[in-house]
Amino acid sequence: MKTYLEKIIPAFLVVIFFFLAASLYSKFGNPLSFSVNSNVTNKMDTFTVTGEGNISIKPDVAYVSVGIQKNAATVKQVQTQINEVTNKIIAGLKTIGIDNKNIQTENYSINPNYDWSSGTQKITGYTANSQLKVKITDLDKINEVIDSATTNGANQVNNITLDVEDRDTAEESARKDAVAQATKKAEAAAKAAGFKLGKIISYSEYSNESNMIRPVAYSLKGAGIATDQAANTNVQTGSEEVKITVNLSYQIN
Repeated sequence: MKTYLEKIIPAFLVVIFFFLAASLYSKFGNPLSFSVNSNVTNKMDTFTVTGEGNISIKPDVAYVSVGIQKNAATVKQVQTQINEVTNKIIAGLKTIGIDNKNIQTENYSINPNYDWSSGTQKITGYTANSQLKVKITDLDKINEVIDSATTNGANQVNNITLDVEDRDTAEESARKDAVAQATKKAEAAAKAAGFKLGKIISYSEYSNESNMIRPVAYSLKGAGIATDQAANTNVQTGSEEVKITVNLSYQIN
């Protein structure tokens, strides 16, 4: 049989171990607990390539401003002179096929003329100015329009502008060429450098639209004299270039 001491010693050891463990826990905390801090950085490599598309097209519309300047003693007289010449110009333009909807008055003014020679302001007459903006959709008629206007009394020709009405079709064609060129360059570079192209993550483009409208320098010689005494107009329309530049950015896999 176990003695009394043999019975109480195990129980006493258990109590001692319990208090020892509690002391260690309060001093050092849970020895089995731990934490891991992990910082994950998402990095995506990209590759950017540029492509350019150019389409050469001919202008299909022109705008010409023809003007009249008249002087007279009274407002009524100068108005009458301006109106008579304007009506004559419009009638002449219609005979060569210019629709009335393509003829627009864009400026009309009447101003007094002053004489200061006596030291005081004195009105000596009036100057009237009027300008007609003519839209020409058949560019074969551009020279004829100018000659007709000057023959019928226009003594100013300004702002001859060549343009392309349907820009969208031309730009779309140039855009397709630019994207195709950029894609081809990207695939060739990937093959040469040994990487794989992922999806396109960025696209941007630039066009020369602001340069498409082309003013033509023109000087009216022999203003106010008959056309048979002056050289006939000779405006050359030439061609325009629609240019689109694109930038494609690919994700590298």
